Amino acid sequence: MKKEKLESYLKNFMEVCQKNNIKVTPQRIEIFKELIKYNDHPTVTKVFNRIRKKFPHISFDTVNRTLQLFVEVGLAKLVEGVEDIRRYDGITSHHNHFHCVRCNRIIDIYDENLNNINIPEDLKEKLTIIDAKVIFNGFCEKCKM
Repeated sequence: MKKEKLESYLKNFMEVCQKNNIKVTPQRIEIFKELIKYNDHPTVTKVFNRIRKKFPHISFDTVNRTLQLFVEVGLAKLVEGVEDIRRYDGITSHHNHFHCVRCNRIIDIYDENLNNINIPEDLKEKLTIIDAKVIFNGFCEKCKM
């Protein structure tokens, strides 16, 4: 990730933490950086293993609770998928995903045309829809047969 983009995300991180009265600790900053650095939609375990290199005494529970807190305040999103394991996305701007059914890689898709989905009227009447996403499933370029 480019330095200026990282700085922009960190500035937003600080603002959101301040607005929500969340104490900014070195561990929370590092967890956030690990979430956005590779943009690989990591699991808690993956973030935990990366963060332990810098903070060897951090607990799995701390990383898990921190990621859940980030979702609650809008610093991260849970990524939808077909697996039982929760995956996180540090990029919260609207985008869609491709999920490889073989290697479970998740790839961000930015295409304005996908944002123009018409919600059926009967759903609009029955439900309150706050977000809509398109998820493509298939084989990534590495897993194609």
